[in-house]
Amino acid sequence: MSELSTKEITYLPGVGPKKAELLKSELKIQSYEDLLYHFPYKYVDRSRTFKIREIDSTSSHIQLRGKVVALNSVGQGKSQRLVARFADETGEIELVWFKFIKQIKTGIDPKAEYIVFGKPSKFNQTYNIVHPEMEKVDESKPRLTSGLQAFYNTTERMKKGYLNSKGIQKMQQNIFLSFKGAISETLPAYIVQQYKLMILDQALRTVHFPPNSKALEQAQFRLKFEELFYIQLSILKLKNQRSLRIQGHIFANVGDFFNHFFYNNLPFELTGAQKRVIREIRNDIGSGRQMNRLLQGDVGSGKTMVALMVMLIALDNKFQACLMAPTEILATQHYESIMELLQGMDLNVKLLTGSSKKKEREQIHAQLISGELQILIGTHALLEDVVQFNNLGLVIIDEQHRFGVAQRAKLWKKNSIPPHVLVMTATPIPRTLAMTVYGDLDVSVIDELPPGRKPIETKHYFHNRRNNLNHFIRTEIEKGRQIYVVYPLIEESEKMDYKNLAEGLEYMQAAFPEYKTTMVHGKMKAAEKDAAMQEFAKGEAQILVATTVIEVGVNVPNASVMIIESAERFGLSQLHQLRGRVGRGAEQSYCILMTGYKLGEDSKKRMNIMVDSNDGFEIAEADMKLRGPGDLEGTQQSGLPFELKIANLTRDAQLLQHARNVANAILDNDPTLEKPENQILNKQLRKLARQKMNWSLIS
Repeated sequence: MSELSTKEITYLPGVGPKKAELLKSELKIQSYEDLLYHFPYKYVDRSRTFKIREIDSTSSHIQLRGKVVALNSVGQGKSQRLVARFADETGEIELVWFKFIKQIKTGIDPKAEYIVFGKPSKFNQTYNIVHPEMEKVDESKPRLTSGLQAFYNTTERMKKGYLNSKGIQKMQQNIFLSFKGAISETLPAYIVQQYKLMILDQALRTVHFPPNSKALEQAQFRLKFEELFYIQLSILKLKNQRSLRIQGHIFANVGDFFNHFFYNNLPFELTGAQKRVIREIRNDIGSGRQMNRLLQGDVGSGKTMVALMVMLIALDNKFQACLMAPTEILATQHYESIMELLQGMDLNVKLLTGSSKKKEREQIHAQLISGELQILIGTHALLEDVVQFNNLGLVIIDEQHRFGVAQRAKLWKKNSIPPHVLVMTATPIPRTLAMTVYGDLDVSVIDELPPGRKPIETKHYFHNRRNNLNHFIRTEIEKGRQIYVVYPLIEESEKMDYKNLAEGLEYMQAAFPEYKTTMVHGKMKAAEKDAAMQEFAKGEAQILVATTVIEVGVNVPNASVMIIESAERFGLSQLHQLRGRVGRGAEQSYCILMTGYKLGEDSKKRMNIMVDSNDGFEIAEADMKLRGPGDLEGTQQSGLPFELKIANLTRDAQLLQHARNVANAILDNDPTLEKPENQILNKQLRKLARQKMNWSLIS
């Protein structure tokens, strides 16, 4: 394949400097190989040529063969169009163009026979095809399209530069016509044979010019398998190297701190899932290898309890531990709940945030270096160079997606032997995504809620039920409960008919004048935000009107109702995170999704899924199916440290597992890929590493 990766696209027949620049800027295509790996997004069957008399109102895309018997320009200026009468022996149809009229008019040969392809529609009792594809019949040249026709993604800028899907298809054909040899294989022969894969040369030719759907399926399978296989091989090899190379502190003892807490301070019995996860972590920290584990658990599943108990094991082995959270509010919340759980135990635990006073900081720094300070909880402030530990053995990172790689790496360097790392997230990650994005972390899952927690009741209301909702809010406040109201927008938007935060605050203050309503949003200063949150947390305000800044935030057990306005504007994962702000006390909690009547199909599905399920993992899977693997921030493939060109994490979940199993089996047999037959694997991994697979994202 290297011979194609070095050939610049400029020199491909039919490209030239202008089109090459377009391909580079719009699609990042610079070489023959880049173009070959720009795969079609759909195919249309062109194996059959129709007669004009066979066209009817149900016809989709069809292919005709005949001649242009008349050609006229109609209208003036911008409303001008070109109309051709196209005939075969059974009848006539109109072909219509609104753009590129001059070029098309001069390019049509009235004596030639053409293959015409497009979607017929009916206007004034006459069938026509607007902007058809036309190809002159030349029996001596190979047909560009027969069988299934590929369609390629382009951009508006490309279309303006006369580079549409057909143009890309023509370029693909030129690669195969100008490149005489077979495209060299990128998988070892034994994998191709063992798993009965189509060879690469044939797969690439077939995926661009498929003779039939069966051959296309085999070609796509081969290319998807290879893409997923190399991603998994890269992750698993990295994981193996790290476990072999990076030694870890051995936590051999479970001593007085852990046992005292377990027998005297544990407020409720651990769930089976919590016990299982603690066992998995204990295996890691006793193995002599550095732990790198992802702890997934739904909101309220008891991750902090697991984190605390693991920190106590670190203390039992004469090590220090730290817990880092993304916001001051969350760090303070962790500190307060941990201090409450550790009541009566003689432990030195401190909180370090941006707001910590100079004197406090100096005391913390001194106690850290002397080893007197055992557990430090904080925000990004923990990463500062001045924060030096005596013997850091365990780092716990909460909501890790909010920290960058370089930031997390700083904590590794706080001891000569890197500390054990436990990464926690309350955003359940679909299995296929976890295998790919976090494939080099060991994954533990808490999939049970603590006893006594009642599932949150979720309801979907249209705006006409506002009076019922207000009555319900008043009833809950009279019981002594508190209410969250979340809005999607902060400022007025002329384009969108959504309630905004400022209006929402006014409405709630007018509807409930006897109660205190406070507001929080992302544009407030940190101090103002914290003051408003604390007012709500202490019960001084009954209603908190907010944007999604509360998605990861204060634990208010007394808040029992979450109202989400314009809920259709939120993704499933975000709705589930917001719902998790309530249901933290023993009382029944509720989540009310408010929407208008006009809902798209996807929005209806999202509302139904939320009403039917409280299971974060089920919701994450559904979210991935609805939005593609890119949710997790909303743009395509975001959150992935690479770009998938043909595979799809949702549709190809089984193939991903198969590719991982194959990669695992190879590494079990040859961990460093040194055997002669595996040299091709090393070569491909080096090539991927030079491209943009950034596995450091997954530390």
